[in-house]
Amino acid sequence: MNKKGWYLCYIPVFLSLILISTNVSFAKKMCRVTNIRPWTNPKYTRIVIDIDGKAKFREHRLINPNRFYIDILNTVIDPNLKEHNISINNGLLKRIRAGQNKKDVVRVVLDIDNIDKFKVFSLDDPYRIVIDVWGTPLPATKKKVEETGREKPLTIKEKYARNKSKRRTPKIVIDPGHGGKDAGATGRGGLQEKTVVLDIAKRLKRIMEKEGNYKIVLTREKDVYIQLEQRAFIANEKEADIFISIHTNASRQRGVNGIETYYLSDALSERALETAARENMATRQKINSDVQFILADMKANSKINESIQLASVIHRSLVNKFSRTYSNIKDFGLKGGPFYVLYGADMPSVLIETSFISNPAEEKRLRNKNYREKIAHSIYAGIEDYIMKTTMAYRTE
Repeated sequence: MNKKGWYLCYIPVFLSLILISTNVSFAKKMCRVTNIRPWTNPKYTRIVIDIDGKAKFREHRLINPNRFYIDILNTVIDPNLKEHNISINNGLLKRIRAGQNKKDVVRVVLDIDNIDKFKVFSLDDPYRIVIDVWGTPLPATKKKVEETGREKPLTIKEKYARNKSKRRTPKIVIDPGHGGKDAGATGRGGLQEKTVVLDIAKRLKRIMEKEGNYKIVLTREKDVYIQLEQRAFIANEKEADIFISIHTNASRQRGVNGIETYYLSDALSERALETAARENMATRQKINSDVQFILADMKANSKINESIQLASVIHRSLVNKFSRTYSNIKDFGLKGGPFYVLYGADMPSVLIETSFISNPAEEKRLRNKNYREKIAHSIYAGIEDYIMKTTMAYRTE
């Protein structure tokens, strides 16, 4: 066989090797859908889809049959999730189904009972897709009444008349930022944000339960990691009247100190952008790309004005308290910012940056139990002021 004939014989082999190499390379680039985690309550459901890499997705809504589905591109489904069905049956959703729709597309389907609105966005580190749905549950109790002949449930007016004499106890959900593997900001002396804010939150809980008529829930009571998307859900699930997320601040400039307070907004000042990127564990570019999701959330959340009012009175309480005691406490003011932890909260919600742990003097103060106690008392005074100025103090059960 001449040399030309030898080459011709091996061409099919070479082509096969190229195809195998291409397929292996393609498979390596594919992301994997690893888990689906739903949190539900009667009016709101949050679904988190975990993916081991960034992936583009497309959302679709169908009316007949009534369902919502999301196609996640260039992905494969984990074998443990194939044909995965999660029963919900909370009056909003019937079930969640997941499967491989095409060789490079995973489809997650929500079979719907009754939803009013929905929102889809992604979060980084690790990458996941979040689906929020709100609605009025289908009256399963009404079906039972029809089946059993029992009396119909009371209307809102009837409930109000029956419970007129009962004063409603405001419910506050307090969120100590970070925790577990997420230490938050760390001071030069080694003090960690997650430790400080947990202590402040516990002190605030004790003060409010002792001095006021409040029901207090902490999103975490020990050093554990809770994902950002779960914290607002806890507030919604508990049907909180107020949601407070507590943090310590940080800056590349060690000399910066002071207090600032945030509410959810698309406002992207340099300061807000820097703070949000740190608290969200995301890049500035990612924050900028999330502006549309923030705007959608603000439209869905009718509590934006109340959040501004709440943030204002808490901020004023903190500044007044500490400016009288310590010199050179800078008032960074009240700001709007794109904070993931506040996404989807159905009540007035704020994020408080109590002091700069990156500042040596403020880190030293934050180590002091009396200083943390003063922070807790100041936040409590702001919440109390807000409640007294709203109709919340006069609501009944």
